[in-house]
Amino acid sequence: MIKAIRRIFAAVTVAVLAFRAVGSFLSWIEHQEDTSANAWIDEDEYEDV
Repeated sequence: MIKAIRRIFAAVTVAVLAFRAVGSFLSWIEHQEDTSANAWIDEDEYEDV
């Protein structure tokens, strides 16, 4: 009986942690879309044109 309760508790804990991880990842993705990209610009590329 105790073993079953421990397994249920472990399963609930893993589910909660997975849910938080997915939520954190989606929040990070949303934040990345809002910020402007800081990409390197090759100035020599524009001099050739």
